[in-house]
Amino acid sequence: MAEQNTEGELPEHDERDSFDEDEPQGLWERYRFYCAWVVALAATLGSLYLSEVAGYMPCDLCWYQRIFMYPLAVLLGIAAYRGDRQIGVYALPLAWIGIAISFYHNLLQWFPSLSGIVPCKSGVPCNQDYLNWLGFITIPLMALTAFALILILLHVKGRRR
Repeated sequence: MAEQNTEGELPEHDERDSFDEDEPQGLWERYRFYCAWVVALAATLGSLYLSEVAGYMPCDLCWYQRIFMYPLAVLLGIAAYRGDRQIGVYALPLAWIGIAISFYHNLLQWFPSLSGIVPCKSGVPCNQDYLNWLGFITIPLMALTAFALILILLHVKGRRR
């Protein structure tokens, strides 16, 4: 219970004196949401470049990955700007579903015999390898990496001092 002064009024609360546990303490806590937003934005712009400028037609699984990546670019951008540390409630399910789809897409490219289980029904085959930088960097691997980085940035909290 707050103490009353001699006139019976409660003392004024100085916000500078309070410690807010949700307030970011270190560099990591302060910028990890910005970093997650940059990863999501780069993945979004990269996928748009590959399809709209480079002319690569996305397969069904690429479309599903886009469905989960594009909202992350918007949500994480807003959360980073506003300092909303509760964005995980919205962003984590999108990122976890996206990484699952990306992982399956990579499995299809690493093991083409799996494509008989759930084949791509229209357009480009999901096990087709459009892009192969350095012998192993493919479009699904870049998506998997982006989703993994976003998950790491959203999950790993900085140390409290």
